[in-house]
Amino acid sequence: MIKQFEKYKGIHPGIILDRELKKRSIKQRPFALSLEEHPQTFNAITKGKRGISTALALKIERELGLEEGTLVILQAYYDIQKIKEKEIKSTPDLHILSKALFWDTDIQHIDWERQYRAVIQRVFERGNENDKNEIIRFYGAEKVNQALQESNIRNPYTI
Repeated sequence: MIKQFEKYKGIHPGIILDRELKKRSIKQRPFALSLEEHPQTFNAITKGKRGISTALALKIERELGLEEGTLVILQAYYDIQKIKEKEIKSTPDLHILSKALFWDTDIQHIDWERQYRAVIQRVFERGNENDKNEIIRFYGAEKVNQALQESNIRNPYTI
């Protein structure tokens, strides 16, 4: 892989392709049509919403004069990065938390970091001691206290 693209490991190859096209003053639609690719598909790739196939990557590399396999390697690094992010995404021990706490949502789809205030508030309103202890272990006492103080409950809960 070309050294100039080494720094882009983990970034979607479509975003890098978009930057390369702009640098060369090449319009997306005519370029996509010259490759016999749908402009909508090409646009989704350059926006990072769709992966780039090996066949298309080879066409693009030939057309732009890039080293063969550069975009495919960047796609592989991007896919690896996404898998690592999913693995790292931590959750509290769901075996400890009562299932009744989150009866109205799919517990597998809760973003524990972004929705921490709502999670903490719900657990402290409806949970038992085991639930509360697990949330304190997961978020830490300081973050839990802060979230409880910020909640719009009349008499805030405390640890």
